[in-house]
Amino acid sequence: MSKALYREYRPRKLSEVIGQDQVTKPLASAIKAGKISHAYLFIGPRGTGKTTVARILAHEINKFPYELEDNYVDIIEIDGASNRGIEDVRELREKAAIAPTEGKYKVYIIDEVHMFTKEAFNALLKTLEEPPAHVVFIMATTDAYKVPVTITSRSQTYTFKLADTNTIENHLKTVAKNAKIKIADDAIAVIAKRGGGSFRDSLSLLDQISTISENITKDDVIKSLGLPSDEIIKNLLTAYQSANVVKITTFIKELLSSGIKPEILVEELVDAIVANPEPAFLPLLSKLSDIKPPFIEAKLLVALIPVGVLSDMSSRETLPRKTLSATPTEVKFNQSAFLEKIKDLSEAVYQQLKKSTLELKGNELNVYPKSSVAHSILTSKNNHELLLGSTKTVKIIIHKSTEFPTSQKSDNLISQISDIMGGEVKEDGGENPF
Repeated sequence: MSKALYREYRPRKLSEVIGQDQVTKPLASAIKAGKISHAYLFIGPRGTGKTTVARILAHEINKFPYELEDNYVDIIEIDGASNRGIEDVRELREKAAIAPTEGKYKVYIIDEVHMFTKEAFNALLKTLEEPPAHVVFIMATTDAYKVPVTITSRSQTYTFKLADTNTIENHLKTVAKNAKIKIADDAIAVIAKRGGGSFRDSLSLLDQISTISENITKDDVIKSLGLPSDEIIKNLLTAYQSANVVKITTFIKELLSSGIKPEILVEELVDAIVANPEPAFLPLLSKLSDIKPPFIEAKLLVALIPVGVLSDMSSRETLPRKTLSATPTEVKFNQSAFLEKIKDLSEAVYQQLKKSTLELKGNELNVYPKSSVAHSILTSKNNHELLLGSTKTVKIIIHKSTEFPTSQKSDNLISQISDIMGGEVKEDGGENPF
C-alpha cells in the first residue's frame, strides 16, 4: 500500500524543507557550529512544517539518519493535548534526568505545548532553568500567546509562515511529476489556493483527487472538492452589487442544493472580494468574516442582501411566503454605496448610522438611532445637512431612538429564508435566529 503523498514527499533534511528559510538556515548554521540550545519553540499556523522540522532537528543534532518509520529511544514525541498535567511533566522530568542511550542528546518533541496547564508549565520551567546537559526540548505550538513568557524567554523561538501560492504550486508540480499524476497547471492552481499556504493540506488535496481522471482538469478539481465555479461567484457578487434579491436567492439555493457547503461559499466570496477590493463590496466583506454556525445558510443570505432591501422586504405584509419573485428586481437606492459615501464625508456620522437600524420604505430611508446620544449626533445641524445632501434618491427621516422600527417585524423574511434552507429555520418565540 502506497504512502500518502504528504508522507511520501516529507523532507528528511533541513536542506529539503521548502519555504521556511528563515528557520532552516539558522538552524543548519547552529548545528554546523555545534551550538545546540536546550530549548526551542516553533510557532506558526498548522501545516507549515513545525513538527517535521522538529523531527529533522532531533535527528540531525544526534547525527541519526532520518527515516519516516524509525524509532530512536532518545527521541521522544509528546502530545501536549493528551499529556498536559503536572504529573505528566513530573514524569517527563524524572525520565529526562536519565542519560541518553544512543545519541549525545535526549530530545523531547512537545507538540501543541500551549495545551499544558499552568501547573505543568511551572514544572517544565524548573527543568528549563537548570536543564541537564544532555536534554533538548523542541516545543511546537499554533497559539504562541498561550505559552507563558517564562517559557518563551528561555527558548530559541522560530516562526513558521504559510507558504505563498507560487511556492505551493511549484512544489505540487514537482510532486505530481514524480508521482506520475497528469494534472493541468490551472488545476494545480486551484489546489494551491485551497491549501491555504499549507504544504500538508495541499498535498492531501492532490492525493485526494489524484485518481479521479487520467488527465485531471480544473473542472475536475472544482467538482471533486465541492467548490463553486469562478463564474457563479462573479454572478453572485454582481447580483449583490445591484441588490437583485431574486438572483441572489436563486444562486444560493442552486449552490446549496448542488452540495456546496456554505462555509466554502463564504471563503470563496471573501477570496474573490480580496482579489478585487471594490468599495461596493467592502460592507459585504465585513459581514462575511463574521459568518459562523449555527444557521450559517441564513446568515449567508442575510449578508448578501443589503440592509435596506431586507428592511423593505420585512415590512411588506403581502409578500408571498413561498416565493421571492414578487420582490422588485431593481432597487434604485444602493444603501451600501450610500454608507460608503457617508464614511468618506464623516466617520462620526458613518459610525452612528452603522449602529442604527435602517429601513427603506418606498422613497424614504428611515433611520432609527441606537440611543438618544446617537439621535442628537445625527440631527445636529451640520450632520443633518450632510445626510440630506448625500443622496437625491431617497428622503432621509431620522426617528427618535424610542420609536420602534417596523423592520423588526421579520416573520415573512424568516419564512422566506426557511424555504431556501429547506424549512430548517424555525420561529422560536419571536426570537431571530441570526
